[in-house]
Amino acid sequence: MQEIKISTEFIKLDQFLKFTGEIGTGGQAKELILDGQVKVNNEIEERRGKKLYPGDKVEFLGLVFIVA
Repeated sequence: MQEIKISTEFIKLDQFLKFTGEIGTGGQAKELILDGQVKVNNEIEERRGKKLYPGDKVEFLGLVFIVA
């Protein structure tokens, strides 16, 4: 589990996936999300624009991140 610190109140899910450095492009992030391969707080999330706040847990590609 890795903490990713953001400097704003929230970050959108697709932007967060790119921000982790594990996804290269917005298109890749979009595909993962729409394919149901991303979980937010243990639930599959299919909205690219889902707002993430500090404390949220994001899982994809077998990795776990905490928004800090």
